[in-house]
Amino acid sequence: MATTLSASLPAKPKLSFLDTTHGIPLPTQSRLPQPVKSSKNFSISMSSTTPSSSPPYNLSSFKFDPIKESIVSREMTRRYMTDMITYADTDVVIIGAGSAGLSCAYELSKNPKIQVAIIEQSVSPGGGAWLGGQLFSAMVVRKPAHLFLDEIGVAYDEFDNYVVIKHAALFTSTIMSKLLARPNVKLFNAVAAEDLIVKEGKVGGVVTNWALVSMNHDTQSCMDPNVMEAKVVVSSCGHDGPFGATGVKRLKSIGLVDDVPGMKALDMNSAEDAIVRMTREVVPGMIVTGMEVAEIAGAPRMGPTFGAMMISGQKAAHLALKSLGQPNALDGTFTGSLHPELVLAAADQSSETVDA
Repeated sequence: MATTLSASLPAKPKLSFLDTTHGIPLPTQSRLPQPVKSSKNFSISMSSTTPSSSPPYNLSSFKFDPIKESIVSREMTRRYMTDMITYADTDVVIIGAGSAGLSCAYELSKNPKIQVAIIEQSVSPGGGAWLGGQLFSAMVVRKPAHLFLDEIGVAYDEFDNYVVIKHAALFTSTIMSKLLARPNVKLFNAVAAEDLIVKEGKVGGVVTNWALVSMNHDTQSCMDPNVMEAKVVVSSCGHDGPFGATGVKRLKSIGLVDDVPGMKALDMNSAEDAIVRMTREVVPGMIVTGMEVAEIAGAPRMGPTFGAMMISGQKAAHLALKSLGQPNALDGTFTGSLHPELVLAAADQSSETVDA
């Protein structure tokens, strides 16, 4: 199902002023660290990223290479500003880096032609997927969503109808490490989506600001926001709250949707199917995924099970691909092997609400 990224990537562009820092050129290639290997008795040997002829670390007498403090500042600033320039006009903006948003971005990023920006108001992306329910660490995933775990390589204990990951952070850290390593994805964390760009009834991007500024507009003089244009916006802001369900609440406040009824009482057996089934484009240019679907659709809440978040995110990705005219699993043009969990994601979308 995965696409080889390197095969279709564009050739390396010519150097510009953004490719140097005070006369210091960018490295011509990145060097990946060697994996940490562990044996059955859990003894670990570490290998350096330096050539094999270099001596191993001497932890009794260790010294870092020298660097000027200004170089550190310039490297961070130049790279971030370059990303802001690159993603000012992009293919897909995903609002919210919880389990649904990350799963959506992961699925989209398999197509190297698609440029994906993720906006997350928290310093720490992941949403509620760092823990299970009530601060317990295990993550419960109902079948057949475990096939998505197989794809990204997360271990679990298997039972008849569900699987259990020993710690939810294992899922979150795994999918983030794979996703953020891809060249067509950028995560802007500590950035809030304050508003939507809307033109002639179609969502065309997001209005952004530093999250700390957004949280303190009433305590300071006005600081105008920034913008990111996008062909498709995916809103995965989660449950209602200070930054929750902000996408659908804004749609209501500007009259693009009539009502946001809020999610109903918990019913795990109907909630997850409903959230996936009603993941959809709610207005032109904007797809809603994850628990924000329950807010706009009046679907039951599901509590501490996470399969619907993953599959709703996958479905949102294929809806975005369809909108972009790219091969996707919803109209039969996807050329990879279709995992069975996407059959659920492709279920009938005609119903607008769900009974609790």
